[in-house]
Amino acid sequence: MDSKIRYEIEFPINSSPQLLYQYISTPSGLSEWFADNVNSRGEFFTFIWNDSQEKARLASKKSGEKVKFKWVDESSKDTEYFFELHILVDELTKDVSLMVVDFAEKEEIGEAKQLWENQISDLKHLIGSV
Repeated sequence: MDSKIRYEIEFPINSSPQLLYQYISTPSGLSEWFADNVNSRGEFFTFIWNDSQEKARLASKKSGEKVKFKWVDESSKDTEYFFELHILVDELTKDVSLMVVDFAEKEEIGEAKQLWENQISDLKHLIGSV
């Protein structure tokens, strides 16, 4: 099995970092744009799309700045893969952007980036950043 490759994409978003953080760090916020439904039990989040679900552990968070979810296997053990959502604020212009760090197999990176673009587009519509 091919190992996955890390990639990053940055999306400008017209939003306050505080509002954006609510949408990337809470089950209710994430279920509005990232997955069909998101449940959490302690540090574990279950992301549900159509007929599939994936489980991740909230590996780290810094209030108002970033969250990192590590994907876990069936026995809730961390895998080597994660995704991170990092809010960046330009010191001079105060422009806000969202940096996405994720992994995909080499031949699927284009498709994975397209999926993120669609999801971030949904997020922008939610917070009125279009």
